[in-house]
Amino acid sequence: MSLPAAFPAPIASPTPYVVAALYQFLPLSDPAGLRDELKALGTWVGLCGTLIVAGEGLNGTVAGSRAGIDELRAFLLGAGFTGLEYKESEAAHRPFGRFKVRLKREIVTLGVPVEPREAVGTYLDPDAWNALLDDPEVIVIDTRNRYEVKAGTFRGALNPEIESFREFPAWADEQLRGAEGKKVAMFCTGGIRCEKSTSLLLGRGFTDVYHLRGGILRYLEQVPEHESRWEGECFVFDGRVTVGHGLREGTAVTCHSCGWPLDGAERQHPLYEEGVSCPHCFHHTTPAQKAAFRDRQHHYDAQAARHERGDERAG
Repeated sequence: MSLPAAFPAPIASPTPYVVAALYQFLPLSDPAGLRDELKALGTWVGLCGTLIVAGEGLNGTVAGSRAGIDELRAFLLGAGFTGLEYKESEAAHRPFGRFKVRLKREIVTLGVPVEPREAVGTYLDPDAWNALLDDPEVIVIDTRNRYEVKAGTFRGALNPEIESFREFPAWADEQLRGAEGKKVAMFCTGGIRCEKSTSLLLGRGFTDVYHLRGGILRYLEQVPEHESRWEGECFVFDGRVTVGHGLREGTAVTCHSCGWPLDGAERQHPLYEEGVSCPHCFHHTTPAQKAAFRDRQHHYDAQAARHERGDERAG
């Protein structure tokens, strides 16, 4: 799909923002060309967030006005992305900084070759997922990073304690050896990591592999809280930090030193200092680093105060 040679005036900033999480595995003959078109389109319609383009497809989470998100989706449909896994939610404030479109080797980095378009686990919608979780013989695995799991997870799920998705293949080879005949169910935030993790296990000799269609986000959107097997909140990679049932904005904040999502009790901890440290990182940074983080936080606070006063002269 071609973009217009000249765009009209940019679409105005929205309130609230529409947040769109999307991905599709689709072979692309010219990923660099798609990156350039998406960058131009997103800049025109005033998006923020990140899109990742690779030869295997597209992945990302972006936010903007209703009109801006609709323009993006229409463009992607016209470009052949007719099977998008697509979810929307809202944010009261701008959830990302600038808009970026990145060209990478993988749209989600596993680091080993798999083919989700050829072999992937069985998709389960939320009702079927709940039934599977009630089976004590099923191995349920959270494929996300440890700081994401910390904010919330499904009751009884295994936590691989990985720092990045690249570590998952080695963990699976070590921890799941001998379990090839068992049922395995996996989940992640939006579903994309499980496309690759289920494909990985099928290639390792597993035959009974399942994953949650649309990931945690779709589950929290569709399942009433009283029927839910989810505990806690779901970490999201934007300014909201976490979301809960109904995709309502959560209560966690991010430690700007280490990135961990912090609940109310952790923010009352003696080792917590906004923008400087938290109980998870206090002993891993030097006094000089803490001083630099403190200066950074003072700068942020001053900027926020100027913005609150409507003072545009400074900065």
